[in-house]
Amino acid sequence: MEAFLSGFISLGDPKLLLILLAATLGGVVIGALPGLNATNGAALLLPFTLSMEAIPAIASLVALYCSATFAGAITAILINTPGTPASATTCLDGYPLAQRGEAGRALGLAVVSSTIGGVLSVICLMLAAPLLARMAYQFSPPEYFALTLFGLSMLASIGEGSPPKNLISGAFGVFLALVGVDMLTSVERFTFGSHNLYDGIGFVPVMIGIFGISELIVQASSLDKKRERVSMKAVQLPNRDDYRKVWKTILRSSGIGTFIGILPAEGATVASMIGYNEAKRWSKTPEQFGNGAIEGIAGSEAANNAATGGAMVPTLALGIPGSATAAVILAGLMVHGIRPGPSMFTEQANFAYTIFWSMMLVNLMFLLVGLTGAKIFARITLIPTQVLWPCVFMISIVGAYALDQSMFDVWIVLISGIIGFFMRRYGFSVVPLAIGLILGEMLEQRLGQSMVMLDEKWWLMFTRPLSLLFFCLTIAALLGPVLWTKYLVRLFK
Repeated sequence: MEAFLSGFISLGDPKLLLILLAATLGGVVIGALPGLNATNGAALLLPFTLSMEAIPAIASLVALYCSATFAGAITAILINTPGTPASATTCLDGYPLAQRGEAGRALGLAVVSSTIGGVLSVICLMLAAPLLARMAYQFSPPEYFALTLFGLSMLASIGEGSPPKNLISGAFGVFLALVGVDMLTSVERFTFGSHNLYDGIGFVPVMIGIFGISELIVQASSLDKKRERVSMKAVQLPNRDDYRKVWKTILRSSGIGTFIGILPAEGATVASMIGYNEAKRWSKTPEQFGNGAIEGIAGSEAANNAATGGAMVPTLALGIPGSATAAVILAGLMVHGIRPGPSMFTEQANFAYTIFWSMMLVNLMFLLVGLTGAKIFARITLIPTQVLWPCVFMISIVGAYALDQSMFDVWIVLISGIIGFFMRRYGFSVVPLAIGLILGEMLEQRLGQSMVMLDEKWWLMFTRPLSLLFFCLTIAALLGPVLWTKYLVRLFK
């Protein structure tokens, strides 16, 4: 309780409040720009947080995460182009409302639904993360190794690619994590005599490259694409009848989004799709969906913002990212020397609860920002792509160089960007690569600790109940979809 109150009192720091407000505004701008999303924004912001203290640095990342997830609805409603993938389903009913001259009503409903979903998910985060962390006290290196392996198995279901391609992408990320000097044996691996690679390949340059630079190259190939725009007169709150119609949908989708967010490697995009489908399934007028149903907007937006709080549960309690953006935040934690896990809620409880309260405040901030400034932010979509993306490129390069004033990091960014572009071009998602890079280091470290603990008798890990459970879950995650498709579906036909 002391840490709970202490975290709330920490929000009284004017500097922290100013940083949260700036990150919220920046997140709304990034989320409103088609092609950029919360993950891109967090990757671009990450190098600029290195000079900050840990609390404002991580608070700014989570603030951008929450606000950018909501802001994708602005362009989804106004120009039928989701600012973030999580707002794709918002286009289905938001844009038809805008075409009928009700863009203000649609935006108002989106921001209110997002706020309620975000607030409820943060409450669940405050309750669930410490409980999950207490359970993790029973973990030793073999259990952590099995848990990390289970987290890697989830890569099959994340990203736009097929499960095999996602696993290949994740395996490539794990391979990159092996570059450098092995801490246990002092053996150099894949350094090719370069002293720049002795400490391995940094998270931050790779994140900037595969998300920011690769997206720049993708956008450069579609400069001639034109987007239809709809004028907007005013932003207004939904009326009382709208609230009566959607409050059940908002609560249901908030629960769905929180649960989906907790699952490692899922995230807001999956949550929004399920939230939208469930809203349609429970609606008394499902035929209106796709033609301007306000329940569709509420179901999608409440779910995708609720997933942000849910995704932070495994990220902080277990060190397993619940989404792609959570993976970037996890990288930020590690750069600042903070190891997520059960010790965070005992040794650094004030830090954890300050982050929780920051997320709560940010959800209330973008309620105000969304209702008063959506029309202003919507004008950002008028910036020509030829101007916007060179600016993004400049920020990426400056951010990469600012890490260690090293041109080597700049080259890593550029090479990662080219690799990310070709991966996307041939159907490989870059998200598993990013998560694989982060979890790969953990996997190797925990495997080494387990081998020392078990006197190199690796098979003893299968005699420990918790590690055996995670090994079984890993096998189920990898083989389950195949078995379901080939056998169970045929059985029920």
